[in-house]
Amino acid sequence: MPSVDEIADEYVERFAALDPISATFAGITGHDSEMTDYGPDAADERADHARATLTQLEHAPRDDDRDRVAAEVMVEELSLGVELHDAGEHLSELNNLASPLQAVRQVFDLMPTETGSDWDAIAARMALVPSALSSYQDTLSEGARSGLVAARRQVVTCARQAETWGGLGDDDPPFFPRLVEQYDASPVNADGTLLRTLEERAQRATEAYAAFARFLSDEYSPRAAERDPVGAERYSRRARAFTGMTLDLDETYRWGWDELHRIEHAMGEVAERILPGEGVDVVIEHLDAAPARAIEGADALRQWLQDLMDRTVAELDDVHFDIPEPVQRVEAMIAPPGGAAAMYYTPPSEDFSRPGRTWYPTLGKTRFPLWKEVSICYHEGVPGHHLQVGQVLYLADELTRFQRSLAWSSGHGEGWALYAERLMGELGYLDDPGDEMGMLAAQAMRAMRVVVDIGLHLELPVPADDEHHGGETWTPELALPFAIQHSKMPADFMASEVDRYLGWPGQAISYKVGERVWLGARDAARRRLGHRFDLKEFHRHALDLGNMGLAQLERELARWDP
Repeated sequence: MPSVDEIADEYVERFAALDPISATFAGITGHDSEMTDYGPDAADERADHARATLTQLEHAPRDDDRDRVAAEVMVEELSLGVELHDAGEHLSELNNLASPLQAVRQVFDLMPTETGSDWDAIAARMALVPSALSSYQDTLSEGARSGLVAARRQVVTCARQAETWGGLGDDDPPFFPRLVEQYDASPVNADGTLLRTLEERAQRATEAYAAFARFLSDEYSPRAAERDPVGAERYSRRARAFTGMTLDLDETYRWGWDELHRIEHAMGEVAERILPGEGVDVVIEHLDAAPARAIEGADALRQWLQDLMDRTVAELDDVHFDIPEPVQRVEAMIAPPGGAAAMYYTPPSEDFSRPGRTWYPTLGKTRFPLWKEVSICYHEGVPGHHLQVGQVLYLADELTRFQRSLAWSSGHGEGWALYAERLMGELGYLDDPGDEMGMLAAQAMRAMRVVVDIGLHLELPVPADDEHHGGETWTPELALPFAIQHSKMPADFMASEVDRYLGWPGQAISYKVGERVWLGARDAARRRLGHRFDLKEFHRHALDLGNMGLAQLERELARWDP
């Protein structure tokens, strides 16, 4: 009878073959010249693979806590994935941030470009862009025939993204020809043969995105849903998938309001320290305009982010965390145009030959006030996502391959990253009141997300005591000005964010819900252990468990007794 480790290894190998794009994102090598088939039959095959693995896990021996934890992580994640598949969620998977439309393009950001063999793999994968988008179109078309369609808002947004990558937008040249320009300028461009191949395939990939944009606008949009809300049943299912726990959504909605008010009160107190008597909005205008705390140019911003991450790693290592040498390398990147507005992180490869990277979309801006960027850098880099993910990848002898490379609950991951922002304030890294205001503004945005995401999809009323919209029912038209007001973020960024909440229901709440669990588990451990509680050891133990759903995280941390 196979062990949990053997089942995990077998699952990862087959998963990578069935979904090469996800394999590349996860840092699993061996499939970089391949493309994922997004067609309906291929989706069924991936779900069947998960079902077969779940059957194996039912009979696998669990000899110790390590086996038990590993098996429980795998069972929960695969079960949730099968549940979403059986509900037909993949048949309408189209949104502005995390759908196959973006994955087919963004996977090229993660591919190495140092050798001729690297470019051979890029050329081979680029040749498959048209078939990947065609298979995705087949799935969306099947969903439309079954009455399972994305909302028109997502169709319009995604058609714009496809137009940008298809050379129909303002960017000249579009993404794939720009990628080929990198090869043309590189020393591995020897005889021009591969260059001609890359140019031809870049043109076909660009044309495939243009064709997909036309499909969305001309064929899919007329069949798209007019309404954005997904309703309580779908929202509950997706929220459980993103958090790994069953939430009382009414209580979570009320708590989101309480958190938003608490954070905004704290922002007022910090504003008083910066410009007494002026209020938060004036202080933020002051911070945005301050020439001494702003960066001019995307390249200068990237270097500033890199320096901050390098310095943070050096200062936290051996003091607040023990950071393994391979994990100490993380790269700051500027995201290619055309995607969503939010900063994001991509993990290292399993062997750390590809480093973890933070990606910053500039949205065409050239000036960047820094007061908001410090805590976001901590969120995406160290001690946030990069430390969390890299630490797990490093534990090859302690965690299964599934835990290291594929296990991911947004509530755990995003909750830790948001907790990491607050932790850096506790450790004295946000003593500058501008940086503290940036952390609180980020917290306010995440609390706002809880209110707006649940409120929109469940069509809940705004509390009667709200001075602006009390008693009104949430709509996208109400959500955007509310989001701008309470996030203190630019209107273009928040327009992209509201589209994100509407197209990716349940994900936006995972940040604050996850942070709530992390803080609660830490407080419970402090009460339980008293003088024996050690914060560094708590973090080490918690991160060494690997990623898991929030309910399991609570159970495991309640067992901790150093």
